[in-house]
Amino acid sequence: MLESVRGISMSNAVIIGGGVAGIQAAMDLANHGVHAYIIEREPSIGGHMAMLDKTFPTNDCSMCILSPKMAEVSRHPNITILTLAEVEKIEGTAGNFTVTVTKYPRYVNEADCTGCGVCIEVCPVEVYNKFDAGLGVRKAIYKPHAQAVPNLVVRDAFHCIDCGLCFDECGKNAVLKVTEDKVQSIEIEAASVIIATGYTLFDAQKKSQFGYLRYADVITSLEFERMINAGGPTRGELRKLSNGENPKSVVFVQCVGSRDAVLKRNHCSCVCCMYAMKNAMLIKEHYPDCEVSILYNDVRAYGKGYEEYFERAKNMGVTFIRAFAGEVQKSKDSLIIPIENTETGEFVNLEADLVVLSVGMSPEPDTVRLATSLGIKMDESSFIKADDPFSPAVSGVPGIFIAGTALAPKDIPDSVVSGGSAAAKAFLCTVERGE
Repeated sequence: MLESVRGISMSNAVIIGGGVAGIQAAMDLANHGVHAYIIEREPSIGGHMAMLDKTFPTNDCSMCILSPKMAEVSRHPNITILTLAEVEKIEGTAGNFTVTVTKYPRYVNEADCTGCGVCIEVCPVEVYNKFDAGLGVRKAIYKPHAQAVPNLVVRDAFHCIDCGLCFDECGKNAVLKVTEDKVQSIEIEAASVIIATGYTLFDAQKKSQFGYLRYADVITSLEFERMINAGGPTRGELRKLSNGENPKSVVFVQCVGSRDAVLKRNHCSCVCCMYAMKNAMLIKEHYPDCEVSILYNDVRAYGKGYEEYFERAKNMGVTFIRAFAGEVQKSKDSLIIPIENTETGEFVNLEADLVVLSVGMSPEPDTVRLATSLGIKMDESSFIKADDPFSPAVSGVPGIFIAGTALAPKDIPDSVVSGGSAAAKAFLCTVERGE
């Protein structure tokens, strides 16, 4: 598809990943006349940011920031969103790429579905909800969350028992049978490609000494985010998973899967210090009598307003202990964490009702797969390595650009900036000057 804007002809750009970096890149390109295709493997765009409760250092509502961007993207005439889709391969050269996309069936007629949710209400099947980090449940036909874009349900054919209730209740007859929808292969001609595949979280089970999944009251930071979120499985109430009671003491353990030479994960994940402070402050706001401690290696509060945020957390009563945590043990109704205070040299045992592991970022497997297939360099942590440190959006392969946490761990503001930078580079590549 070609458009002519003031004597300049525009072709397509493909953005792989619909997180906040990909959304920003698509909006910037679309507003400059380039048709942007967002390829997202989940049923909704939004990425990890849609799962968060608040953002640091302002403690603004995460979805209050993200939802308008998602809505704008969905309405923009120069943006096409393909969800439940994955890029299989990219062929060609800058200005003339062919991107092959596999689109998996939603088993819902996208033209007829209004996202009303009547089908969800009658579905008898409940399974663990990935969007709630496994703490909550969803139905076999579902929307990831209330602000999902596109505003469509998706039928989980693997868990569906074919009871037929969703078919009966849907006034639009939008629910499709398994035989009525199928996997599609789509080819998109594009002048440029932006890889904004985001990140995955470190598997806390690899640090077995902390007892994740062995003790119910040892949870990850993302599980905590969903628990403290008013739209989450507990409606924002902080609970011990072992008995449902409110914890009287919470300990955050930092650098789980980051700055770890033993696991050969030497990189800092950048956001863990700040999101731990944010979550600690949220606890103190909702439960002032709860004792909250953060076990840290070094506090890295490097951004605008971050140091002030750190001081604010201390003033609210959050205890910061520079310490290494040992093996977490169970003691009656609480957990015991042996620590070495690296400032005093003391060895003490901390007692906690809830332990939150601040897990670090890892590259998405799709990032590694795409980078390998395209001959793009990766660093020792398997994040994409910028060809030029002064131009981090450039991959080294002409026409392929990098945005967000596909490049390196970043917070939300840096991811937005990165998406805009990649869009600017892609725009220059995409524009074809007329004769």
